[in-house]
Amino acid sequence: MSNRAALLRSQLAQRILIIDGAMGTMIQSCKLTEADFRGTRFADFAHDLKGNNDLLSLTQPHIIREIHNRYLAAGADILETNSFNATAISMADYHMEHLVPELNFAAARLAREAADEATAQNPDKPRFVAGVLGPTSRTATLSPDVNDPGFRNVTFEQLRAAYLEAIDGLVKGGVDILIVETIFDTLNAKAALFAIEEYFEAHSLRLPVMVSGTITDASGRTLSGQTGEAFWNSVRHARPLSIGFNCALGPDLLRQYVEELSNKADVLISAYPNAGLPNAAPDCSTSSAAAAAPRRPTSPRSPRRSKGFRHASRQRWNRRCACPGWSLSTSVATASSSTSASAPTSPAPRRLRG
Repeated sequence: MSNRAALLRSQLAQRILIIDGAMGTMIQSCKLTEADFRGTRFADFAHDLKGNNDLLSLTQPHIIREIHNRYLAAGADILETNSFNATAISMADYHMEHLVPELNFAAARLAREAADEATAQNPDKPRFVAGVLGPTSRTATLSPDVNDPGFRNVTFEQLRAAYLEAIDGLVKGGVDILIVETIFDTLNAKAALFAIEEYFEAHSLRLPVMVSGTITDASGRTLSGQTGEAFWNSVRHARPLSIGFNCALGPDLLRQYVEELSNKADVLISAYPNAGLPNAAPDCSTSSAAAAAPRRPTSPRSPRRSKGFRHASRQRWNRRCACPGWSLSTSVATASSSTSASAPTSPAPRRLRG
């Protein structure tokens, strides 16, 4: 076990660790334009880029760093990298598959630098970085065509390869944890976990792995139809550091499913909404060169970006999943129905139960 992994487990044995809030909702508050997303490097790129939040790690890194700093100041112990859609499958929507290694490395470095700076300021409160592996914009279990239930637009091998490429960039960028999150299809998650194990074996290393699914409606099931207990039994072979749920349902509705996991799983339990900091928009100033870049005319949307299950933009995903604040006890997640508007510096925290 590495020194960082041992330190993480030591901290978890002593207290609840707080995960930062969502990246997408904070980015949305900046109301960035097409030119802002392009920056100078991609000013003449042939396709629309607005909504490609992962690209901001390259074109507006100061905004991503500022968001990390805001969460750290609010008390976050774990920063998630800005890499939710940084896989070749999701980046295909923007014709930027070639940037996947660079996007993941840059996202990891931004979070690493922010976490290390905060730790240096307060060594008694070490900060950690979780490399995010999102669900991709396709589903291996379900057909995107209601007229052809047997059709699949992605294979397990394609998912495995896409995740493996992203993992390499995150690890080289210096993450402490890998987190497979917002899982709506457990087969996608299994591909990610397979790629993680493959990478660990090939490079003779091992990092803690967190797993977080999403309950899509009041049925208490994931989109691919699993209950919380079935979800746990499907991924427990990966020996994760934690398992939990995030997104989709508000805390009042999600509480019972977190409690179910707490009663079934023999690992740590996590629960967090995809909400940002109330009344605390980041510094959204962009470079003068980016602001002066000519705005390209909008081209027709690709049909791929509007088909079922495609959420190429984390921005759109987070609008759907914004949730009120949470508080956790040592036994089970307990939800608060609203976040007080009178506390501008209070986060809508996402906490990992130790």
